[in-house]
Amino acid sequence: MRRKKADSFFLFMVITMVLVGFFIFSSAAMGQLTKDGANFIVIVSKQLAIMALGLLVMIVASSIDYKKYRKVALPFFVIAVILSCLVLIPGLGMSAGGAKRWLLLGPLSFQPAEFLKFAMIVYLSAWLATRKEKVKDFYNGFVPFFCLIGILGVVLAIMQRDTGSFLVACLTAMTLFFMAGGRIKHLALLALVAVLAISVLAYVRPYVRDRIVTFLNPATDIQGASWQINQSLIAIGSGGITGRGFGQSLQKYNFLPEPIGDSIFAVAGEEFGFVGANMIIVFFLIFALWGIKLATKITDPFGRFLTLGFICQVFIQATINIGAMIGILPLTGVPLLFISHGGTALLFTLLEMGIILNISKQRA
Repeated sequence: MRRKKADSFFLFMVITMVLVGFFIFSSAAMGQLTKDGANFIVIVSKQLAIMALGLLVMIVASSIDYKKYRKVALPFFVIAVILSCLVLIPGLGMSAGGAKRWLLLGPLSFQPAEFLKFAMIVYLSAWLATRKEKVKDFYNGFVPFFCLIGILGVVLAIMQRDTGSFLVACLTAMTLFFMAGGRIKHLALLALVAVLAISVLAYVRPYVRDRIVTFLNPATDIQGASWQINQSLIAIGSGGITGRGFGQSLQKYNFLPEPIGDSIFAVAGEEFGFVGANMIIVFFLIFALWGIKLATKITDPFGRFLTLGFICQVFIQATINIGAMIGILPLTGVPLLFISHGGTALLFTLLEMGIILNISKQRA
């Protein structure tokens, strides 16, 4: 196949969102000024450095033949699972919010869940590319796929208590499985098992139960479990049509939990209003539609599944984050990719975008 140049519009979308994301992040980080002005400089400088490194990673990845990832798909996945388990070892794992999700690497921290989501898509894409019609078979298709989801559930939802990352990974995997020809009745069975598993988690883990209760009734425990969703709705509602203006959010000062993290969409909604918030949503919609269109032009099954997997992961995570901030989905704590604080997430997202750019060079 004659090689083409990387898809220029896709590259334009990624760079635009990275820059817009940093613009929004810088404003949200002003919430740190009331706590520690020096910390504000550190946070913004660190995000800028990670953004620059991520763009470099994307450029490098766009020049590497994506087919090489197929050869290391299984080792990648095994290593990612092992690294995700290492967070439980004292001295290596770092706790935050009652959960261990980070590995300490000297002065730096690394979130293995982001590597695991990436490795899962690479491995699943390689596996689906070899299954073809067998993916419809219960024993040769669904059972191995179910085992993969089970591994993700044990590592992410149970060991790391990262229900949000598991939900993103699970929905991404199910979407890929369906697009590869998986049967709806098999996915329905998996969904039923997932609902039962979440019910058990809600019973044994109060924080999961609290998120479900506050989703169903945000007026419950306003000063406690429902604080974040209520403050988010106040922020977005205060933005009106055009918003308060850049840097003018009030809710990011001691009201919104994690204004630079999973609550950043609420800050954007307050500062840029209905218009600005919808522009973010429209971007992710265009991003997803263009990515799917790009995938349809890829004749190699592995490249097509990789593209679909990376695109779906970004879109699904954005949907979960934004949906939680406007109250139509339960809170999960997942960041808004391209915008929220989170160096590991941004680096792996831009790595994935670089791989898509390389795949796009071989489109029909």
